[in-house]
Amino acid sequence: MPTAVAVTSPELVLPSPDRHTPPAAILQSAEPGEHGGSLDRTLAEIHTLVEQHGHVLVVHPAAAPPALVHRLHAARAALETDRLALVGVDLPPLGAALLALQLRQLSICDFSPGVLASAARLLAHYLHAGAVLGSVARLDQVPVGLKAHAKSWLPGSQFAVLARPEPQLVRLSGDQDPGLKAPGFPTRLVVAEGGLPAERVTGALARAWHVREVTPTKLPAASADWWGTSKLTEFAAAIPDISVLYQLVSSVRREECHWCGLELIGDRCAFCAAPLPPPGERGRRALPATRPAPGRLRGREPAPALARTAPAAAGRALPAARDPRLAPALDTGAAPPGAPQTPAGPTGGPATGVHALRPAQREAPADWGPHRPYEDPHQPPPPPRSRNPRP
Repeated sequence: MPTAVAVTSPELVLPSPDRHTPPAAILQSAEPGEHGGSLDRTLAEIHTLVEQHGHVLVVHPAAAPPALVHRLHAARAALETDRLALVGVDLPPLGAALLALQLRQLSICDFSPGVLASAARLLAHYLHAGAVLGSVARLDQVPVGLKAHAKSWLPGSQFAVLARPEPQLVRLSGDQDPGLKAPGFPTRLVVAEGGLPAERVTGALARAWHVREVTPTKLPAASADWWGTSKLTEFAAAIPDISVLYQLVSSVRREECHWCGLELIGDRCAFCAAPLPPPGERGRRALPATRPAPGRLRGREPAPALARTAPAAAGRALPAARDPRLAPALDTGAAPPGAPQTPAGPTGGPATGVHALRPAQREAPADWGPHRPYEDPHQPPPPPRSRNPRP
């Protein structure tokens, strides 16, 4: 089951470009009105999605009402789950809908939930969102100069504004190209017509940006508040090919979150919001547990054989012997003259571990004779036991 991508409004759902893209889950409790705005309803919806899909990504605009964002965080805290990611995107409404569509396309790929959720920030850098506005007097999302602010009061004035990835504002005159900075890759243009005609966007702008496909859609209701006017035509351009999106995300280095253990790309986990540790501290949690070295028990010193083989185990290069008579001296496994013999292990090599701590077997002295050392030679030997004792 792919990771579920949920949105907070039906206006953030764009039609699927193919039959393989899964639909978006719409949180009905996020809608204002008598049927929405309830924490209990939000808890029930999110709990159902988590149980069905395992992990859930909730995409919501960063400019969403604070009460909605607080309710989503309260639901996550009440459920005590780390399988819910709240992805707030700082994009215009149409750009947020296009980003949610890209996440839905990538949800059927082999990306883990952590990588998919953190890919939202990466994809947002390759998304161009703007609008053609009839006035910029109330626009506060893009810097507006004093001259442009004064000209916006003139009748018939129009402005081409690019909000992401780099803010840009151009005053339009005639039917010429708006002159906005074009993306350096093929895109799909989604256009939502409001109080202004969309011919300037679908004509001159689409030709200048070398757009492959133009898709009309309905203008989101939140666009008027975001752009500061109801006389506008909003547009958003993004990468349309899912294979290019897959290569873009898979080419980024993946890290492991030190808090929840999920994979991520970037510098922050989208599920637990834990930042990525500095480069010097990464991977410390993933190190294996420390085990005692071979031949060492707790509270005891290592065997002498290991002490002699330590330089070779450390990978140090030994000098080559010029004289053949010096070759035995360079053998780190050979015992020096006068050193006690090292007991042999079960495989025939030097003893390690418990075998190194056992005393070596000693030979019996010659004056002990054929008898055993614990027998008395003056006592007669005991009678042999019968193999078939009588009952």
